[in-house]
Amino acid sequence: MIRKAVIPAAGLGIRLLSATKEQPKEMLPLFARSADGQIRVRPLLQIVFEELYDAGLREFCFVVGRGKRVVEDFFTPDEAFVENLKSRKRPDLAQELDRLYKKIESSVVMFVNQPQPKGFGDAIYNVRAFTGRDKFIVHAGDDLIISKNNNHLIRLMDTYKKYDAEVAFFVEKVKDPTKYGVIEGNEVDPKVYKVQNIVEKPMIPPSNMAIVAIYIFNSSIFQALETTKADKNREIQLTDAIQQLVQKKHKVYAVELNQDQRRIDIGTPESYWQALTTTYKSNSF
Repeated sequence: MIRKAVIPAAGLGIRLLSATKEQPKEMLPLFARSADGQIRVRPLLQIVFEELYDAGLREFCFVVGRGKRVVEDFFTPDEAFVENLKSRKRPDLAQELDRLYKKIESSVVMFVNQPQPKGFGDAIYNVRAFTGRDKFIVHAGDDLIISKNNNHLIRLMDTYKKYDAEVAFFVEKVKDPTKYGVIEGNEVDPKVYKVQNIVEKPMIPPSNMAIVAIYIFNSSIFQALETTKADKNREIQLTDAIQQLVQKKHKVYAVELNQDQRRIDIGTPESYWQALTTTYKSNSF
């Protein structure tokens, strides 16, 4: 059973400035449904946290950037605010927050600071004291998969267990793979691939299978990150570390999203608008 989750939320969000000047892009709002079917507005990071919690995860480590305490503040229960809502005759909103706070209080929640934006790989390397030798999920705070009954996370964990993998992650077919990490692999089961090669943002993509930033790792990823060199932007790329494991014959698998599983992200103004439109219409969470 995997119980630990790492949620990186330390990126600069440059393409979404100035909205992301004082808050992580992962805290930007999306739409969600309350238990009674009402449309609510929740930060993306809350939706990610609750999906992981509902899939059985109970230990969480948020990787946050310098000077942006909004994540810590949001995930610190504020009972006074709940009581204020009750006094204002808004028990529905008070119940919404109380439901979230109960999940937080029944979990271990930690925060690790990434002082400098040195890349996704560096963010993951900073959590090695939290994960220890345990298996863990990494769920990027700006990626979201919409699926019925949250079944995508269960599917990824089942694949990881079935193949006794050391790394497993989602991929999807895209029109322009040059924007993503891209894999080559051999299909060993329908929509499951034994990975043979990974390239980050290739000019000439080896396939149209792009990585979705939701992974399961064991501690071998930290050994690979220790020897991963920074790229031209002086960032440590997680995909480069995974490629090291592939070259050393570690068991790395990619799981292609099903037709009823849709990825959304908020990396650009255009994709954020699409995320708002999609979540407004969705009944999945």
